[in-house]
Amino acid sequence: MEIPDRRIQLFAGMGSGDRFSSPATGDERPMLIAMLDAQRATLELKCSGLGPELAMRSVAPSSLSLLGLVRHLADVERRWFRAVLAGHDVELRFSSTDAPEGDFDGAAPAPEVVAASWEAWQDEVAFARAFTAEAPHLDIQGHDTWRGAVSLRWVLIHMIEEYARHNGHADLIRERIDRAVGV
Repeated sequence: MEIPDRRIQLFAGMGSGDRFSSPATGDERPMLIAMLDAQRATLELKCSGLGPELAMRSVAPSSLSLLGLVRHLADVERRWFRAVLAGHDVELRFSSTDAPEGDFDGAAPAPEVVAASWEAWQDEVAFARAFTAEAPHLDIQGHDTWRGAVSLRWVLIHMIEEYARHNGHADLIRERIDRAVGV
């Protein structure tokens, strides 16, 4: 099948071509991990090459920004893997009861905020990857106050969905910043 020409060039940033090259058949755990890692890489790709522009808001009155998405997903990774599945007694990094939108509202264009946000996201992704790799099976469970008992399998599927939804937001925000589009 031939792909039609587009009105704009597709974004071809760092690693854009090999994110979805994992096998489409095989054991469940490697496939789930590969799909989640592809979604994580997509977020990084959508943010690549930007500095303070990461804090640019989508459209008023929304507080949605690429940097806000990075901070939000750091909190989501932390919640599901570190708090729920590993059972660690930790607070979220950016949101709290007093600042429930802190992940987005605190996404400022200051270089130190950008750097700290990326570092937090990378730390939480590293923890999640290590936890998943060391888990004896996908049926291990944690308790969540919202969902009740959840398995590692469910969390991996939920994280793929979470990233995929927010990567759609990232597509639109990035296009607004510099007209870069693509998968």
